[in-house]
Amino acid sequence: MSDKLLILENLIEKVDNLIIGGGMAYTFLKAQGYEIGSSLCEDDRLDLCLQLIEKAKERGVQLLLPEDSIVADAFSNDANCKPCDNQHIEKGWMGLDIGPKAATKFAEVINASKTILWNGPMGVFEMSNFENGTKTAAIAVANATQNGAFSLIGGGDSAAAVAKFGFENQVSYVSTGGGALLEYFEGKELPGIAAINQ
Repeated sequence: MSDKLLILENLIEKVDNLIIGGGMAYTFLKAQGYEIGSSLCEDDRLDLCLQLIEKAKERGVQLLLPEDSIVADAFSNDANCKPCDNQHIEKGWMGLDIGPKAATKFAEVINASKTILWNGPMGVFEMSNFENGTKTAAIAVANATQNGAFSLIGGGDSAAAVAKFGFENQVSYVSTGGGALLEYFEGKELPGIAAINQ
């Protein structure tokens, strides 16, 4: 997550909407004073999250965090799970997927977009009980692409997700070089590009 926060700082300069889902969202939520239970969190990045929220406001960027989650009492597909408002996740419960309200809102924003960069799932999509948020996002990206948007899937888990749900041929491009793509968006010079430009 630490690396992705640096990328977000750079992306805020270039985007109209920035959707934050998956494990990263809970650090942002905790930074705003919400109770996140046992959800994934990087406590040493709370101040940076607040800075990014403020920077997005200054730039007029809509930064979207999930309003709700599907929470579970263990990291398992067999765990007890339920939808939960993200302002107060009980102790012993962890967010493993975005909830239905967040999935609907995120899909609306994706469907209205003309250029889409997607890196990272909305939850633990490998487990069937926590795949809905990622699947909903994948459907929205495919729909937006069909309606003329350019969609770039940023490698790794995102590529695996669109493949799992059968949308890999319904997006504009799937980058298998996820790490290099993220470094590019972070503003770093890539050795291969540097060699070509010499």
